[in-house]
Amino acid sequence: MTIDITKAPLLPLLLLLAACGGGPAKGPQGHDPYAVQVGQPGPADCVGTSTMQNQRLAASTNQARRQAGLPPVQSNSLLAEVAARHACDMAERGRMTHIGSTTSGPGDRLRAQGYRPAISAENIAAGPFSLERVLNEWATSAGHRANMLLPQIRDVGIGQAVAADGRTRYWTAVYSAPSRNQRRRD
Repeated sequence: MTIDITKAPLLPLLLLLAACGGGPAKGPQGHDPYAVQVGQPGPADCVGTSTMQNQRLAASTNQARRQAGLPPVQSNSLLAEVAARHACDMAERGRMTHIGSTTSGPGDRLRAQGYRPAISAENIAAGPFSLERVLNEWATSAGHRANMLLPQIRDVGIGQAVAADGRTRYWTAVYSAPSRNQRRRD
């Protein structure tokens, strides 16, 4: 069931979060059962994320992983590009979802860009929130933290876009590890 928060005046003030781990985010009818219509579709400002923002995601993820006794991850520019494209797609549709306009989930998006994932997961968020706020929310949310703590992941990337309303920011973080026969990028 899709939730449409555009018709409820108080709900747009909430930070909306969703986590997808392992496989496609498809429900029984081939749709994302956790999709949220955050705002109206329209042109988005598809801003890129900086190297510093990607390193900040890696540092936040590594802090949680260190506490859990897991090996560190590193930022990956290809994953950041994939995350940014998905954030832009969500912002243009006004919809927070793991299903893209033309893709079924993070693994599908990674493969389309030439990255062969052995495992993939993503965290998404929408609201008028900074990178630090989103990273904090993901780190303290059980489902999002579970993606950060997948033992196999090695690479991370984050993307953002601003919706047509000029204040709703869509965030996507992608967590993955390349298959054994793929060379690393960055």
